Amino acid sequence: MKIYLKHTVISVFVVTVLTIAFIYSGVYPIGADNKHNALTFWILETLRTKSIARAAKNIDVPPLKDAQLLLSGGADYNDMCAGCHLTPGQTENDMTLGLYPAPPNLTLTADKHDHDHGEGSHDDPNVIARQQFWVIKHGIMASGMAAFGPTHSDERIWAMVAFLQKLPELTPQQYQIITARQ
Repeated sequence: MKIYLKHTVISVFVVTVLTIAFIYSGVYPIGADNKHNALTFWILETLRTKSIARAAKNIDVPPLKDAQLLLSGGADYNDMCAGCHLTPGQTENDMTLGLYPAPPNLTLTADKHDHDHGEGSHDDPNVIARQQFWVIKHGIMASGMAAFGPTHSDERIWAMVAFLQKLPELTPQQYQIITARQ
């Protein structure tokens, strides 16, 4: 038993030292024009998906069908989000090509863009609405997604979520009309 414990302690120590040496070596390519290896990408995507799902699961979704919410949320989306998350008719732009991981194209329905919202989320629009609210409010570390909670009220964030619910259905012309500042 003592030998097993001794080997375990030595193994943990060696792994810790090697991990610290790797981190401080600077050899891992951190540029956004490099892609993570499959394991690193899976770990980060799984961590993001599970963390957002857990953090957002108890958020109460208000009614999002109000036309005024759509208009105010649309103008904010156009000003703050469209550069990364695109507008109807766009498939990419300089920002989407330069960010890694690429931001989701929010003009597509949630089941069509590359970001997973967790199990069963495509069946329940409230799951996606809660998660969108949480992400807009809190942002995502080291991803380019800013936290708008410090500068925007919950009502204003819910207006953006209301707009996101309709965005995949909009034509480029409808988008231009809805997102114009009054």
